[in-house]
Amino acid sequence: MGELGPADTNGILSLPWIRPERTSAGLGWDRIYLSKQRELPYRAEFGPARTHQLILHLAGPVTVRRGVGSPGERSRRIPAGGLFLQPSHQELSVELGGELDTLHVYLPDSAVQEAAGSDAPVRLADELGSVDPLLEQLVLALDRVVREWEPGARAYADQLGALVAAQLARQHRAGPGVPPAARPVEALTDRQFAQVRELMDERLAEPLGLAELAAAAGLSVSRFARRFKARTGLPPHRYLLRLRVEQAGLLLRTGTEPIADIAVRCGFSHQEHLTRVLRAQLGTTPAALRRDG
Repeated sequence: MGELGPADTNGILSLPWIRPERTSAGLGWDRIYLSKQRELPYRAEFGPARTHQLILHLAGPVTVRRGVGSPGERSRRIPAGGLFLQPSHQELSVELGGELDTLHVYLPDSAVQEAAGSDAPVRLADELGSVDPLLEQLVLALDRVVREWEPGARAYADQLGALVAAQLARQHRAGPGVPPAARPVEALTDRQFAQVRELMDERLAEPLGLAELAAAAGLSVSRFARRFKARTGLPPHRYLLRLRVEQAGLLLRTGTEPIADIAVRCGFSHQEHLTRVLRAQLGTTPAALRRDG
């Protein structure tokens, strides 16, 4: 599967008056697509898409009607923080009653089914104005990744996408289904962990996505993320960042290579990026680490 983009959506973002402020296009995300924009009032019908559509309202309240003209028509004034969920492979008739700032997130059904991890397919509900604080924060975090993009954030973005899929599968499924009881999470085996560590060490200077790490362990993305954390106590993106920080610290203390070169060699975009991370992680700066030896 290639990068997700507007062609994988149901067409709302193609309305002529919508001008996205920022999107994840060009970042290589193949399991999720995000777009931030201002929408004007409209009424339209859209064909089915292969992706689930999740809309987070950033302002409000605003009146939204879905199923317009059908026996199941619903209308609701949705406040800021409200969610609109349109399952994949379903037609949509909708009316937006006012101007609105939104974040759209699209993800393929395969990501939801993988996150659910069940034998029976999971169907998502069509929701209008639901509230889910965790899902809201995950979508806002994805937007921050796009707004402040650094190549080294690829694994973090993949992790956020997997968490969005898991939350949808668990809390936003159609019908009264009860999520399965939690079971102890199996950890990566020694062999799997060694293969992942080898890949991390080899690709420390490059963007490294969750799918590539999962493939090294021979697991799906969602199973890999859970088993990696069970093994290390950290999500993959945070573990990878720790490796980069440790390597940068070693090179700073023991060598004379320019700080900017060390930053790039350890997977940071530039010297300022390395400085920002070291200050947040260790409470120090590259220059101070080098000076203190």
